[in-house]
Amino acid sequence: MLSRVSFSIRLFYRFTSPSSVLTHISRFHRNMERCVVRCVPDESKLTISFSLDGSNKHMLREQTEPLEKVLSRISNSIIKAQNKEKKSKRSRGDAAEKPEIRLCVNGEPVALETLNSDAWQDGAVLHVGENQYKVERNPPTFTVSELPSSLMAGFPVCPKMEVEFGHVKDCEFKWFKESSPNSQMNEDQDRWREAGGQRVFTPSNPDIGLKVMLRCTPGNGSRFGEPKELVSAGKVEAGPGTCTFDNRHMYTQKITDESSVRVVSYNILADIYAQTDLSKTVLYPYCAPYALEIDYRQNLIKKELSGYNADIICLQEVDKGIFTDSLCPALDAFGMDGVFKIKERQHEGLATFFRRSQFKWLSQYDIVISEALRTDPLHQELLEKVSTNPNLKEKIENRSTSLQVTVLQSLCDPSRIMCVGNTHLYWHPNGGNVRLVQMAVALKHIKQVVTENHPGAAVMFSGDFNSTPSSGLVQLVCQGSITENHDDWASNGPEELVQIELLNPLQLFSACDFPVYTNYVGGFQGCLDYIFVEPHVLQVDQVIPLPSHQEVTACQALPSVSHPSDHIALICDLKWK
Repeated sequence: MLSRVSFSIRLFYRFTSPSSVLTHISRFHRNMERCVVRCVPDESKLTISFSLDGSNKHMLREQTEPLEKVLSRISNSIIKAQNKEKKSKRSRGDAAEKPEIRLCVNGEPVALETLNSDAWQDGAVLHVGENQYKVERNPPTFTVSELPSSLMAGFPVCPKMEVEFGHVKDCEFKWFKESSPNSQMNEDQDRWREAGGQRVFTPSNPDIGLKVMLRCTPGNGSRFGEPKELVSAGKVEAGPGTCTFDNRHMYTQKITDESSVRVVSYNILADIYAQTDLSKTVLYPYCAPYALEIDYRQNLIKKELSGYNADIICLQEVDKGIFTDSLCPALDAFGMDGVFKIKERQHEGLATFFRRSQFKWLSQYDIVISEALRTDPLHQELLEKVSTNPNLKEKIENRSTSLQVTVLQSLCDPSRIMCVGNTHLYWHPNGGNVRLVQMAVALKHIKQVVTENHPGAAVMFSGDFNSTPSSGLVQLVCQGSITENHDDWASNGPEELVQIELLNPLQLFSACDFPVYTNYVGGFQGCLDYIFVEPHVLQVDQVIPLPSHQEVTACQALPSVSHPSDHIALICDLKWK
């Protein structure tokens, strides 16, 4: 048996003529509000959201449910609210009147037996008494919208945005800043002044002490959803002034043309390492504590990377949260996509970004090096030789060192395929023997990718190899082999000694040559980072000069208030042959 509410709804549908409905619609068209319906085919339920009498209604209903049940539920909730209000006022009046609830498409009421998935169409009109709502089915909607927690003058502010049923590139952005530092306290009516209309906003020195606000509207082509307003949690703070990378940006002001590829390799110092007591008291005691905080360093890293206008960026020591919440939104705003490979048993890993206008992502061939050595037949011979020393074998197997391999295709010339290797090898100063084995596995794996999976692809292999130019590893890469008697096999004493001759299956050279140092801390200065490329496919067009020694040592060593990491980024422009 139908409830009285359902019966009244049916009576309205039966005795209301289409012309009167149209008159009713035109009368209130100007006051029409929004009714947002989210209905996705592969989900069993839909949501219906609208505002009535200052209260937000959010209904979760089955897609296969008839429309009548939803309309009855809306009516019942209104009656219940009205009766509750009367009761609170101790009114003895009559019971609340049943509101007229109906859903119309093109002025015609939708049949009550229509399933929800079919009834709630885009452009339909929901009538609730004297109120009416235009139905927006699956409009562009922000699922994530956040401002960074730290803002500094001179450093880009990149909001984190995720849009359902739309695209960030179609969204509209308007930035505002406070009219004065005390505008909120003084309740100024003109608190906000427009400051910009792009996705990224860079505060300036006059903005120090002010909060900023972003009014953003989700979009999908010419269709727009409900705007959101985001106010910064903190105020704009003063920046450090000149940074070590400012002069380097003078060489990278323009994006490369289609014949060149700008590559960056950079260990950005993971927060999980920067915040240890060892880092604060032993490794970097000269660095101001606030300059080791991730919120501060993020601002520097984002400005540094965006200013290089790179086509490919290979990063090491990337915290998982930093990749997701900071680097991806920032570099996406500058036209780049990224992939991430986390270290097992760690909270940091490897990230490779590429410029969307230059490259198309094809495939990923990431490995954990110790697992590949143990399980991949490709490395069976090497495993057998390493197994002759159980101590060395155990040490290698306990390492979570990974190799990230990303294959990209040039958009301007699809015949140009690039296999991008990115790694961060074992760190210990006495671990040369471990790194040799890790490198041998990495080189063979990359060779297999460019032989079997993507024949003819150009190889670019970069990272923090924790190896100086005089090491056996660099000799293996650049000279093609090392003998079984190389000193690095005995790097940790006779208990880990093996004697293995290694051959490099690839022909590679160091694109940035061998700088005096790429890592500069209080207790060590040396070259540990490299960008290795194949000379028969790629040639070096330009190497971006490293910061001067004076800039690096301005605060004794790295990291510092003007440099976010203990490493220095390597940057070069490569030209296709």
